[in-house]
Amino acid sequence: MKEPDYFRLTYTLTMHVASVLSEINQHMTFCYISGAATDSTEKGRMMWARVKGKTENELMKLPFKKVYNFRPGILEPTKGLKNTLSFYKYLSWTAPIIRLLAPNQISSLKQLGKAMIGATLNGYDKQIIEVSDIKKIANT
Repeated sequence: MKEPDYFRLTYTLTMHVASVLSEINQHMTFCYISGAATDSTEKGRMMWARVKGKTENELMKLPFKKVYNFRPGILEPTKGLKNTLSFYKYLSWTAPIIRLLAPNQISSLKQLGKAMIGATLNGYDKQIIEVSDIKKIANT
């Protein structure tokens, strides 16, 4: 995807929705699913990481009660989910290997969902939530 299109879909759309929500209710917690390797400096070589970093940075300036930026790495689909990308079926055999070799790079969709709920209900001491944080929150 070209940068203007990616920027419009990732930054502009997210910020529009978040701005409207923050005007309606400043006591709300906003959870944004970003991605591992997001660039908070907004100066890196990877376009998507810069755009995600800018989005995270600007979200944290809005007057929400709290903003959490979740940075999942590899997402392992949860068995039984119906709306999972089809290519996950073909790559699912790699999950045990990744969990063994790079445990802080993989989590499940279920863990991500539980972590979002947990952070919203119980709070968390970080606004940038990496895979290790996702697992920690999901298991509490």
